[in-house]
Amino acid sequence: MQLPAIQKKIYDPDSYRDRGQKVMFDFDLAELYEVETRALNQAVKRNYTRFPDDFMFQLTKDEFESLMSQNVISKTDGRGGTRKLPHAFTEQGLAMLSGILNSSKAVMVNIAIMRAFVFLRGYALSHSDITKKLSEIETKYDRQFKDVYDAINYLLQKDEEQKTQPVERKRIGYKK
Repeated sequence: MQLPAIQKKIYDPDSYRDRGQKVMFDFDLAELYEVETRALNQAVKRNYTRFPDDFMFQLTKDEFESLMSQNVISKTDGRGGTRKLPHAFTEQGLAMLSGILNSSKAVMVNIAIMRAFVFLRGYALSHSDITKKLSEIETKYDRQFKDVYDAINYLLQKDEEQKTQPVERKRIGYKK
């Protein structure tokens, strides 16, 4: 199982930010496990108590429409496509899913998925370090640029004051 192929199926869309979870959808998992989505969902339904809301949730209509607009899910009109709202599995839900799917293919796929989640978590942690360093550099240079901007503003204000105040000139011509 190719790690990049699995990573492309791990979603962290903006619409789930309030849930704070990276997820994989039932249709993607069914493809990876080489089973029908219906069969995967039936196995989950038979073991529904193993999947609390923080392990698996069904998308809302708004989340589903958002995914449709991002071309993650195929069209629903006519034949083909998704007719029911898909389920989203978190990392813990995927670990639980490995316990109810007993085929050798399911075991291999779950190992690859867990490796993909670990890789993404490590990438996110290293990315946060870079973000923190950039923020520190930005703060340092903002202070230095503030001094430059203050000096420029001071000079501009001084220039404006000179323009508004009349300058006394030496009179030319006849003096009385």
